Amino acid sequence: MDLRAIGMGLAFAAMWSSAFTSARIIVEDAPPLTTLAVRFLISGLIAIFVARAMGQSWNLTRSQWIATLIFGLCQNALYLGLNFVAMQTIEASLAAIIASTMPLLVALVGWILFGERVNLLGLFGLLAGIGGVGLIMGSRLTGGVDPFGLGLCGVGVLALTFATLAVRGVASGPNVLMIVGLQMIVGSVLLAIAGLPTEDLTVNWTWPLILAFIYTTLVPGLAATWVWFVLVGRIGAVRASTFHFLNPFLGVAIAAILLGETLGLTDVVGVFVIAAGILAVQISKQKA
Repeated sequence: MDLRAIGMGLAFAAMWSSAFTSARIIVEDAPPLTTLAVRFLISGLIAIFVARAMGQSWNLTRSQWIATLIFGLCQNALYLGLNFVAMQTIEASLAAIIASTMPLLVALVGWILFGERVNLLGLFGLLAGIGGVGLIMGSRLTGGVDPFGLGLCGVGVLALTFATLAVRGVASGPNVLMIVGLQMIVGSVLLAIAGLPTEDLTVNWTWPLILAFIYTTLVPGLAATWVWFVLVGRIGAVRASTFHFLNPFLGVAIAAILLGETLGLTDVVGVFVIAAGILAVQISKQKA
């Protein structure tokens, strides 16, 4: 792995992790589902325009359309929609920690349901990750965290896990950016259907809201996606996934710096254990 790949991996992890902090700022002043629908509409149209300028086509294969619809529903509408709603009542750092367990869940489900082999290092990583999550959840539940918001984040990461397992290797090829744009449009439509009739559409226009919305639309929404696919093309999906172990650290650190969220000793220990578990699982996949 060269220095450029390392730089891209670090950039992706930082951008992905920062999305929870910017989302927390947004939902304090705007309706979560409708705002997210607008964000996906803008990001999707930009991605489609750029993809067309690059010569990409929206005449996708059947498998690519399936990938587009599954990701639009599970990743954009369910995973991100539920997280946006949840962050009205729970901290961004907790949402980031829960979301960062996705690589562990993918490995666990692949092992249990699909019979994928897991070596000793991978098994250690799974057990460590589960233990770290249990440590943090136990501490937060006794500390008065909103169980409904916590449950929404849990359902959201399960939806993302399902999408990842269902379409592995499908959303690739020459039309990647077009697929990304179309799946954002799918998510936008679904979120608008859910949000417009149910939410109070009052927006408290503030500079933090405006800046957070622009940042979320352009950086985690578009730039992080582009960097991820470039990184995967450079070093492969398995090696690129190793950078996910940084997400618990960065998600918690960014929320603490920008939002002033406090962390207890149990949270810090749990984050280290989860990160070690994710790293162990990813390294075990590389060895396999």
